[in-house]
Amino acid sequence: MAKTDIARHGILLVLSSPSGAGKTTITRAVLEREPGLEFSVSVTTRRPRAGEVNGRHYHFIDRTRFDAMVRDGALLEHASVFGNSYGTPRAPIEAAIAAGRDVILDLDWQGAQQLRRALPADVVSVFVLPPDHHTLEKRLRSRAQDSEEVVAARMVKSAEETSHWSEYDYVIINDELEASIASTQSILAAERARRERLLGLAGFVSRLRRD
Repeated sequence: MAKTDIARHGILLVLSSPSGAGKTTITRAVLEREPGLEFSVSVTTRRPRAGEVNGRHYHFIDRTRFDAMVRDGALLEHASVFGNSYGTPRAPIEAAIAAGRDVILDLDWQGAQQLRRALPADVVSVFVLPPDHHTLEKRLRSRAQDSEEVVAARMVKSAEETSHWSEYDYVIINDELEASIASTQSILAAERARRERLLGLAGFVSRLRRD
């Protein structure tokens, strides 16, 4: 540890958006570029998509195990989306934040609300908006992961999801991906420097005044 490193409480950075607006792409890019940032791997009852790896993208579990985690309080949040259930494991996030490490994850607005209630002092929330309706639909179709019926359902649901933008600390319009990634990194840098998260700041200032 460098001489000027100050003990800090960790951050839970939460990105939300309508499906296809870019929260997952931004999350992965920021994770790659920011040292010391960890990804929270959610649990889900849905089947893996092509290229998804168990334990890396999600923990794919059955309904019985999922219900047991809900019952035991092992999830910070959970929600059902298009017939599948998703949840955020409690233990790894609480351990990381207590140790001064930062965690990033992408969630829908329901999950973000629950996380704010569970960890109100630790959550930093960002809502990602598409530049327009047509761009959102184009992005959904370009993924080629969902049927036409699911794409149509996601487009209908996007209006409801977008209505929750005002509940978030920050809003990013994802017109240009690199700019959106940079904005998210700037948010993270600013939140890491918040006085109330710098647990060792008082001691550092005291030593500084004595030197």
